Amino acid sequence: MASRKTSHSERNNGDKYSVLLPTYNERENLPLIVWLLVKYFGESGFNYEIIVIDDGSPDGTFEVAEQLQSIYGEDKILLRPRAKKLGLGTAYIHGMKHATGNFIIIMDADLSHHPKFIPEFIEKQKEGDYDMVSGTRYQGNGGVYGWDLRRKLISRGANFLTQVLLRPGASDLTGSFRLYKKNVLENLVERCVSKGYVFQMEMIVRARQLNYTIGEVPISFVDRVYGESKLGGNEIVSFVKGLLTLFATT
Repeated sequence: MASRKTSHSERNNGDKYSVLLPTYNERENLPLIVWLLVKYFGESGFNYEIIVIDDGSPDGTFEVAEQLQSIYGEDKILLRPRAKKLGLGTAYIHGMKHATGNFIIIMDADLSHHPKFIPEFIEKQKEGDYDMVSGTRYQGNGGVYGWDLRRKLISRGANFLTQVLLRPGASDLTGSFRLYKKNVLENLVERCVSKGYVFQMEMIVRARQLNYTIGEVPISFVDRVYGESKLGGNEIVSFVKGLLTLFATT
C-alpha cells in the first residue's frame, strides 16, 4: 500500500487535469461516465476535476449532476450550466473559464469515449511533451464498435476526404476525445470558426498551422449506450460545407 501511495505522489507533480463534459439529455449516461472517470483517475493517481456544462437539458441531466456532486464532492464535480444549447466551441470556452487544471480533457458524456484511455493520453503527452494528444480510431488497435455500415462508411469517407484535402498530420480528425495543454486549447478555440462536427476537424487543422505537436493514442469508440445519436442529414451537409471552406481557406 505504501509503494502505491509513493507512486501516486510521484504522478502528482503539480499537473491537474480538468475534464470538460458538455451535456444535453444525458441523464442515463452521466452517472456512469462520472463513476468511470473517478475510478480511473483514482487508480492512476492523477489530480483532476470534472466540469459538467449542461445546456438546459429537458430530461433532468442537471438534477442528476447535482446528485453526483453531492456524492463525489464540489472539489471534484463542478457544475457550470447554461440556459440553452449554444454550441460545442462556446461550451469549451465556458468550461475553461472555470477550469483550474493546466491540462484540459474533452470527451463525450455518452460513454462513446472510455475513461480507461485517459492515463494513456497523459503518459503519451508526458513522453513527448505534446501540445495535444488525440484519440484515434484509425491507427494501431483503435476501432469503432456498435455502428452500422452506413455510419462506418460516413466516418471513413469523411476522414479520407479530410486527409486528402487538408493533409493534417493526424489520423483521426473527426474524433472528440482529446487532451490539450490549457493555453493551447484556449488559443485554438479563439481561432476556430466552425460549428458542429467540423469544429473538431478545424481544431486539428489550426493546430498544424500553428506548429503545435500532436500525439495519438489508439482508442475503441463505442456507440452511445443510452439516447439517440445526433448525427443526421443536416450534420453531414454541414460537414461537407465546412470541409470545403477549410480547404479553401487554410
